[in-house]
Amino acid sequence: MAVADGARGTRLAELHGEAPLLLRRTRAVPTDDGEVQVHLVGGAAGPLGGDRLRIELTVGAGALLCVRSVAASLVLPGAGGERSRLEVTARVEAGGRLRWLPEPLIGAARCDHLSRSVLELADGAALVWRDELVCGRHGEPVGDVRIDTTLRYGGRTLLRNELAVGPRAPGWSGPAGLGAARVTGSLLLVDPTWAVTGPPGPAPLGPYAARLPLAGGPAVLLSATGADLATVRDALDGSRVGASLSSGREGK
Repeated sequence: MAVADGARGTRLAELHGEAPLLLRRTRAVPTDDGEVQVHLVGGAAGPLGGDRLRIELTVGAGALLCVRSVAASLVLPGAGGERSRLEVTARVEAGGRLRWLPEPLIGAARCDHLSRSVLELADGAALVWRDELVCGRHGEPVGDVRIDTTLRYGGRTLLRNELAVGPRAPGWSGPAGLGAARVTGSLLLVDPTWAVTGPPGPAPLGPYAARLPLAGGPAVLLSATGADLATVRDALDGSRVGASLSSGREGK
């Protein structure tokens, strides 16, 4: 839980994790704008079939939190074919900002995984939410992976999005899905200042990327596919709207 702490910026009022998801504060002092940073550290392999993992994030009014991971998450099959689950719940109060910028999820062959995120933002909250999926390790097919995301802003549902790949998702690799792409990614951006100004104008994203303003709130969804992770990140972070909230601040 991150809370505002006056002139010192943001402090972590509560930080707790258990294997295989351990949490470590990785920035000794807040940035110039008061943001604190936490990394997810894998204390064991996985997610592994049968795992039930949960992450809860709370960002108080005026607090700024960035969450990253030290490495990609490799989803592995369980011995009995059980499904693994990761559920993330994030709540951001007015004036708070959460940047969720983990390394990608890799769906290994024969895995069965569900990743579900529920994002609750108050009016006046800001968000940068990155999701990236790599379809299998080098030279292997992807297993079954489903990513569900729900965004609510000021009590209004702005987005319910589902992505499914793998043998149980008919057509996922066809022209209406990922096609020949091995990687897909998205940036979900919420900025309360856009309620007045609107998000930055459209910029060329390339032939395999899209920009979708979300009706009912100051938010936009960017998505892209590509042969590799670098191609997807270049498409998303290279746009004016993506750079304004994500890549433009990651190194600061």
